[in-house]
Amino acid sequence: MSSTERGTTARAEPREAPPARAWTTRLVVAGIVLSALNLRPAITSLGALLQEVRDGLGMSGGVAGLLTSVPPLCFAVFGVTAARLARRFGPAAVVCAGMAAITTGLLIRPYAGGTAGFLAFSALALMGIAVSNVLMPVIVKRWFPDRVGSMTGLYSMALALGTSAAAAVTVPVTDALGGDWHTGLVVWAGLAAAAVLPWVPLVRERGTAPAPVPAQQPAREPEPAATRLRITRSRTAWALAVFFGLQATAAYITMGWMAQIFRDAGVAAGTAGLLLAVTMVMGVPLAFVIPRIAARLPHQGPIVLVLGLCGLAGYAGLYLAPAGGAWAWAILLGVSNCAFPLALTMVGMRARTGPGVAQLSAFAQSTGYLISIPGPLLVGVLYQHSGGWGLPIALMAALMVPQMAVGVLAGRDRTVEDEAAR
Repeated sequence: MSSTERGTTARAEPREAPPARAWTTRLVVAGIVLSALNLRPAITSLGALLQEVRDGLGMSGGVAGLLTSVPPLCFAVFGVTAARLARRFGPAAVVCAGMAAITTGLLIRPYAGGTAGFLAFSALALMGIAVSNVLMPVIVKRWFPDRVGSMTGLYSMALALGTSAAAAVTVPVTDALGGDWHTGLVVWAGLAAAAVLPWVPLVRERGTAPAPVPAQQPAREPEPAATRLRITRSRTAWALAVFFGLQATAAYITMGWMAQIFRDAGVAAGTAGLLLAVTMVMGVPLAFVIPRIAARLPHQGPIVLVLGLCGLAGYAGLYLAPAGGAWAWAILLGVSNCAFPLALTMVGMRARTGPGVAQLSAFAQSTGYLISIPGPLLVGVLYQHSGGWGLPIALMAALMVPQMAVGVLAGRDRTVEDEAAR
């Protein structure tokens, strides 16, 4: 926002939002935080118990690799529908339905019977995650246009907290509840059910209308050009989509396989889950700090390079001494995985308008997740056929180089509206 816009906002009356609007804004914040907490436990809780699930369902390494590829596949397929659904029903209604889908999927999938049922209800939960993934930046831009960095940081921090909590406590909770992996997975449906609640009054209050601009913001004129944006003409949009896809590849390989890497190196199952949790929990403070720093910089390339170098160092350590330096590698890879909140922040910064952010978010995330699909599957196949982790880790490290290159391009100070209009 320019200084002129800030001045105009400061003179807007009334400065203070009415009580009803202030209450609604607080409800949106609660909804954002609770929703973010539920955007990864479906994946990391499974990663912590992958060996038990494989044994229980009779999965081969290749099928387990397919299972770890289901999240990005669902995010690519269903994420592209989020913007269209939000225009028709409103962002709050779509996110509310998404949280309900996560609840249902997590509740049923452990007891669906067989690999096919497990995959089907995992896909239902991931469908809810997919549409919510895309709409979180849209909701942030719509409700908090002058606080994109801080609100993206809050959302990313909650996401990292939910991710790490599921990785850390799933194994101990499973043991405490009798050692049955079915029970260890189903407990996360309760957290998802809680995330439905803040959105219900917003849906009832607003019907199918989109979320309103906060009272202190002046009304915006319609932006028809943004709704007709030909996003595929933007080089920045493509760079951001590829960056998103490569960081997602690294993230889902980490969430799906890192605990297994440590277990195969001789680390106990509980400790391996804790190491995965350490990797994920690094995102809690950094996911709050990085977007705030990124929002103040004209070019986010230096942050991309620092995160990429941490990833290369972590993979090197994982290859050379997976058990001996396990805690250090977990921390380094956790820092590297903070490319996700950086990517979300750049989505909000690379478009000027709310509709532009919606289109860019849908394009970058759907295309990016489509790019990331082969990675976890390929790791499973390489692991099964090579009998070790050398080749998979080499693949992970090799993918970090193009991630850094396209991240630098995506971090340039420009907007997709300007590029698509050329």
